[in-house]
Amino acid sequence: MDETRDCLFCRIAAGEFGTEFVYESDSVVAFNDLAPQAGTHVLVIPRVHLPSIAALDRDRDALLGELVAAATGIAHQRGIEDSGYRLLTNVGPDAGQTIFHLHLHLLGGNALGPLG
Repeated sequence: MDETRDCLFCRIAAGEFGTEFVYESDSVVAFNDLAPQAGTHVLVIPRVHLPSIAALDRDRDALLGELVAAATGIAHQRGIEDSGYRLLTNVGPDAGQTIFHLHLHLLGGNALGPLG
């Protein structure tokens, strides 16, 4: 089985669905979530297939930095950096991960309830 061929987010990053990117670089893309959970709900993903943030190692520090920088840049563009936003990633099914490709959720644009 070709993991990247079967991965929805790999296919989105490759441009197979014509998804409009709100951020794009050689290694990261970001796009609006189709089922938003907040006024702003953007998914920020690496182009390379990694099942979750748990797959990152020190050799990928720059990738993690770019993911976070892309998210904070989008928050600035959307005007939510002062009111606040949440960056969230899930690791594994017990955490609610349904697509096993590393992704950050950028949530904001309205008051978010406290976590736990």
